[in-house]
This record gives sequence, structure tokens and C-alpha cells, in this order.
Amino acid sequence: MTASLRPGSPSAQVIHALLQHKHTLSVYAKEMPYPLHAEVAELDPVAGRLVLEVDYAGQDIERYFASGSLNFDLEALKGSDHTERDTYSLSNIPTRLLKIDSTTYRLECELPASVFVQENRGAVRIPFILGMQGRVAIEVYLHELSVPGRLRNLSVGGCMVDIAIADSIAITVGQTVPGVTLEFPNGESFFAEGKVRHMRPFGHHGYAAVGIQFMNLSSAQSEALFRFVSESEREAAYRSGSNDAHAYHSPLFVPGAKEKKILQREAQEREKRARQSPMQRGVLEVAHQLQVGLMHMKTRDIFPSELFYDCVDSLRYLVDQDRKALLYALAFLRDEPEWVRHAIQVASQLADLMLRRDPHAPHVREAILGALLHTLGKPLLISKELPSLKVNMGPQHKALLKGHVAALLNKLDALGWSPSPTCREILEHANERLDGSGYPAGLRGEQLSERIRLISVIKAINKLTHPRNGIPPREPIDAYRWVNDEAAAFDKTVLVEYIQTYGLYPIGSLAKFSAGYLAWIMDQNLKGMPTKVHVIKNLRFPDTNIDSVLSDLDLSQIGKLEGIVNPADYGVKLLKV
Repeated sequence: MTASLRPGSPSAQVIHALLQHKHTLSVYAKEMPYPLHAEVAELDPVAGRLVLEVDYAGQDIERYFASGSLNFDLEALKGSDHTERDTYSLSNIPTRLLKIDSTTYRLECELPASVFVQENRGAVRIPFILGMQGRVAIEVYLHELSVPGRLRNLSVGGCMVDIAIADSIAITVGQTVPGVTLEFPNGESFFAEGKVRHMRPFGHHGYAAVGIQFMNLSSAQSEALFRFVSESEREAAYRSGSNDAHAYHSPLFVPGAKEKKILQREAQEREKRARQSPMQRGVLEVAHQLQVGLMHMKTRDIFPSELFYDCVDSLRYLVDQDRKALLYALAFLRDEPEWVRHAIQVASQLADLMLRRDPHAPHVREAILGALLHTLGKPLLISKELPSLKVNMGPQHKALLKGHVAALLNKLDALGWSPSPTCREILEHANERLDGSGYPAGLRGEQLSERIRLISVIKAINKLTHPRNGIPPREPIDAYRWVNDEAAAFDKTVLVEYIQTYGLYPIGSLAKFSAGYLAWIMDQNLKGMPTKVHVIKNLRFPDTNIDSVLSDLDLSQIGKLEGIVNPADYGVKLLKV
């Protein structure tokens, strides 16, 4: 960045402040499945001029610049551990596109003169910038499902809410929601009915932006909302320095006792958050992209095949790069939605075992794709009858879920995408069993290919070793026994191969040791015994976290291995940025 900060454009002031932190800038377009990563080359706060550079090898970059303008999300990660997330979004910015070389483009942007945006309906939209906070609860189904989020902008017409992308599966564009509750830092709140007007992926950290229009406002609600918008405008003007008349915070944004407690708890949780390795970040990026792909299927009626194949190629690359590091990183999916966690873990192990059998196996890519897509039908079934995949399933819910294969195939057909024979085989038959007890076709014996025999064992063990529908996970050895006892349904030779490959104490499992320590297993010897662990907790001091890697002879410091335990039993979780 070449310019120093001087008084000028408030939008440029906000951008400059965020650029002082670790950040990502994403250029997006409604019809494009991918955002483009952009780097800030120049920022002139006086002239309100922003110059970005992007690398793009495609032939259709103009599709990101409808009518000569662009949209972008700027995300800054603040704090010593980069876990406090602040954002700023701009849309319809006049932009001049210049090609520098075969893949590099220069984007000369004319920033708006104000941080406030005039909407089509005449209202002014107030962005929540530079640490402005507002918590939101979207009641998707009355008394059934509420989704939390952060307020990103507000007007008398509606608001934009930033939610975890995992929660977006229950929301559709055009949907009327019974209630939207906004809560401000001083404890005041606003409630209204709403309608979802738009939804899109937001940035690169696993979030979605949901635009909601307020509906059926009474005169009292309209009056309260007008005050909240006015106070938000005052606060944004104060923080951005765009109005010298505002010399102090709006009372609405002065944290009350409740907000202070929430902020303190969030800060403590961020401190506990383990630092992610490049492999862990790679796995979590696949998880986020899988959910972005689902959003495109649901909200835009397109099948983003390139995005899904990128997920496949990423997993294949991670297997080839360091399979043991990948197996360890897969454990960090445990707090992702179950359909995402299951899909990525199964797809990764399927790739691992297929490549161990034959490093040049010709159908690995399509098999991975089938395993990643196989569970997509479950979130497609979300409805008033099945409001969430997180609830304990009753018989009626389980009956609905058994239709997930048909739901996915119908959706793919409607979107005009036809899977390859290998991919389709995985999509249709991954839940089949040798004895015909599987679904949806009840296939038997020789009707099941070697790939299906392999993935059926992987899926069964994965389900058994993770909590599901209120049932606690089994230890790996108990899961192996269960599959072995169901010999009529599963191929015993595949089970033996699985045990020989991953052992009784698999990499990525949380182990308890006799001296009272909990540790993640990172590596094992040929006999399947741990040789390297990441110690995270001493149970004698449960409120204190440890971050220590031990190997070989040092393992004696934490005692003898007692067994594999459930992370949830000890409050071990991965916190989101």
C-alpha cells in the first residue's frame, strides 16, 4: 500500500483501519461460485481511490464486474491470536478493469463519498463498522429453530445478518421468518417479523450473509426502529470520523453488564482456541467450500461442479502430501455439521485406502466426489417437518432422512448435472449392505462392487465412533467388534484391512492417560501404538489448557494409555473465528 492516511473519504478511512490487521479481501458476484482473492495495491484516502490487484486465469473475469462495478467483502482478524473478526462490505463500486499480464488484473475503484448507502427504496443503510456490535436471533421456524448471527448493516427497511454458513441450510430466499430479534450492546432490543430477500457466502471464514426485510411493522415498532437506525448512524459516523459533531459513543453501543459478560466469555474462549496448522486450515476450507456449494444449489439453482472438484483435488493433494497429518487434521472437523464432518472424513479415508491399494487407481477422483456429495441430500430435506439435523431424531425424522439419496439425485437432475458412473455408484449405493439390509435399493452380495464394500465399512465405523442422534460415540475397538458381529452385512476382509491401516488407537483420536492427561494422537508405530501426541489437558486442573507435543520416550511423563474418550465429555471443542 503506497499512500499514508490523511483526512478524506470515510470509506477509505474504514478500509485503511482494517488493513492494519491480518485481512482478506474478496471480490464476489452473484452468479459466480467463487470469490476472487484481491490484494490492495494503493489506497488514496483523500481522493477516495482504491486500487486492487487480482490473479485470475479464467476467461470470464468480466462477469465479476456487472455494469462496470464490483462488490467486495473485507475481513480483518484482530487481536493477538487473530480470532476477533471485523468486516466491511461495499457493493456496486464504479471500477475500471485493466489487464496487466495474462493472469493479473488491476482494478481501479472509486469509493463512495459516505459510509452510508442509499437503498433503492429510499432508506439509508448503516454499516456496522470498526467494532460496532449487534447480536441477532433469526427464528426460522416458530418455537422450533433459532439461528444466531451478527448484525452487519441496518436500515428502516431491514438488515443484513452474518451467520455461520452451517446454519444457512435451514434458510431459503423468499422465506418468511416469524421473528428477527436485534440486541444492542446496552441491552436494548428490537423484534419484528421478516422475509429473507437474499443470501450469499460471506468472505473466507465460513460465514453467510443473509438480507432480511422487516415485515408488518406497527407504528410503535417503526418508531423504535427509526431510533435504532439513527443511533447506529451516529455511532458509525463517530467511529469513521465522518462527522465531527459526534464526539462520543451512542449510548446504544455502550456495553451493559450482560454484554460485558458475553464479551469476557468470548475472549476467554478465543484464548483457549488451538492454533491451526496449514493442514487443519486446508481441511476446514474444504468444509466451508462444501457448504458454499450447497448454498449455490439451494439459492441459485446451479451446480458448481468446479468448486466441488476443487474440494476433491484438495483432499487428494492432502492425502499425497502427508496422510498422517491429514488423519490428525480430520479430527478438527468434529464441531462442523455432522453431514459435513462425515462426508469429508469418509471421502478422505476412502481416498487413503484406495491409493494404498493402488497409487495409480483410475477412479479415485470420481469416488472422492461421490463420497463428498453423498450426504448433501440431508440438508436439502430441511423443512418445517425436519427443521434441523442437530435434533434427536424421532421415527418420523429418520423416515424422512432415508430419502436423502433420492432428494440429492432429484436435485442434481433438476440442475442438469449428471455424475460419472463411479460417482453415481457411490451416491446411490454407499448405504447398501451385503445382506440387503441397506437402503435405498436393498442390494445384496455380488450386486455390491469392491468400492461399495469398502465405503460401507468406512461409513459404518465413522458413524459408530462419533456422537449421533443423542448416542455417544463408541471406542474404535467397540466399533470394530460391532462391524465384525454384523458379518452378513459387511465385508470382513475390508474390516481387517481397515484395522491394519488405522489401528486400535487411530490418529486423530483423543486419548486418556493414567496420569490424568488428555492428548490427541498424532502418530503411531507399526503396531498401532501412539508415538506422538498433542497434550491438551490435565484433568486435575480441568479449567487450564495445555499445548504440548510429546513423542517417544517423553510419553512416559503422562502415564499409560487407558483408552479413547469422547472430546465432548471434557468440553474439548474447536472455536470459530
